[in-house]
Amino acid sequence: MTESVAHTESSRPSWAESSDRLTPRDFQRLAKFIHGYSGIKMPPSKTTMVEGRLRKRVRALGLPSLADYCDYLFERDGLAAEEIHLIDVVTTNKTEFFREPEHFRKLAGILLPGIVADRRVSSRAPIKIWSAAASSGAEAYTIAMVLAEFERNNSGVSSVIFATDICTEVLQMAQRGIYASEMLDPVAPDLRARYVMRAKDRKSDLVRIVPELRAQVRFARLNLMDQSYPLERDMDVVFCRNILIYFDKPTQLKVLSGLCDHIRPGGHLILGHSETLSGFDLPVRSIGTNVFRRE
Repeated sequence: MTESVAHTESSRPSWAESSDRLTPRDFQRLAKFIHGYSGIKMPPSKTTMVEGRLRKRVRALGLPSLADYCDYLFERDGLAAEEIHLIDVVTTNKTEFFREPEHFRKLAGILLPGIVADRRVSSRAPIKIWSAAASSGAEAYTIAMVLAEFERNNSGVSSVIFATDICTEVLQMAQRGIYASEMLDPVAPDLRARYVMRAKDRKSDLVRIVPELRAQVRFARLNLMDQSYPLERDMDVVFCRNILIYFDKPTQLKVLSGLCDHIRPGGHLILGHSETLSGFDLPVRSIGTNVFRRE
């Protein structure tokens, strides 16, 4: 932290925080940066949400107000040091285990058997799956459970899961693999018995994904707005669910084109139920509810 922003944090009353507002100009500057950096739309209707989340950074830097925070970013060259923290606090990170469960049923019952059939003809390479908006890891560990169950019944099959997100805070949570017990409620009891550990302190409400599953997932920070992605280009399945809804149409096309470049012919792209490829010219065809095959 630079000396210029390391002011002593004051014990401001809550009413003072609630009266600390962004000017329209400052909000517009923030929204423009957030959209350009991450692709996420920030319309004026999000002003109150952004204010609430940025107050965390105002306090962390010891600044007096949101106006001073924006001055630090845009007038005092603080953006380069602050951009990752800014994106961390404004991104939405909703995630669940076995969210939209039919996708995982299709993965287990149709996609994985098809991949194995292809492998027996061509090679014994591992199955490669990418969770492209991994958040705190629930989707990636759900995929890992499905793969582990599949491998128990199909000897010789191996796999690797790549899990990326733009938010560093949630990636740290994902790597630890520690969750509140109720977050695992959607996981079937037999899977919980095999792949989830209870805390030694039985009074604790925390659980942890077993080491074998944690080792199977490779977490890394990745911005889907980057010009290229540092990942292999022969993914068997790419999950990119419930993130495109935060992008405008040009950004959606840019991201989807980049994802398709990393899916092998015959591989699959899976989107969230509220997302669509309508109006886009992409090398995929639909084979089910928001499941697409790379041509």
